[in-house]
Amino acid sequence: MTKPIIGIIGAGKLGTTLGKLLVEAGYPVLVSGSQSADKIQLTIDILVPGAESLTTEEVSKRADIVVLALPLSKYHQINTQPLEHKLLIDAMNYWWEIDGLEEVYSDAEQSSSERVQAYFKNSTVIKAFNHMGYHNLGDDARPNTHEDRKVILIAGDQVDAVSKVETIVDHIGFTPLHIGELKTGIILESGSPLFGASLGLEEVQEQLIISLKEIANN
Repeated sequence: MTKPIIGIIGAGKLGTTLGKLLVEAGYPVLVSGSQSADKIQLTIDILVPGAESLTTEEVSKRADIVVLALPLSKYHQINTQPLEHKLLIDAMNYWWEIDGLEEVYSDAEQSSSERVQAYFKNSTVIKAFNHMGYHNLGDDARPNTHEDRKVILIAGDQVDAVSKVETIVDHIGFTPLHIGELKTGIILESGSPLFGASLGLEEVQEQLIISLKEIANN
């Protein structure tokens, strides 16, 4: 079966690491960055060999599934129209050093991914790849075996979309674990115990029970 075209908006460390894993797993990959496609082409050739660098508008139009791997404060700059009815994987996190202090993107009542979904109201947003650091993504992938795999946690409301992301996670060498609705993804954000986690299934499940209980009690 032909794999879907994956677009990555964001050519930083996370975007290029994910892009390399996806290309190695046999996915067609398109990447855009804050600079023009021509200016990032050399970076893509070196860090994501086999991927194609394009503008964000071109990536949005051509990709079947799009990974948002840019600073969280920048998602409002993306044109929503070409992304309508597409699956968006939200891999973004709030960092005050980059995103500033003017706007809070997540709080106890609403996760950052819920805000992203509200902006891309005609797309389907699934939260994944945000809790593990790019270095662990690159070093801990086990695409050729299911033994000693680390877990990528996924939050999302639509079962079909979650299933597609689970397949991608499995193909690049991790164990996918759906933790519930998009709002549950708040436990994967900066400041939570699971943020930065590169753990096996048993360890993740233990911490997940604790984190979900804390949500239920708040």
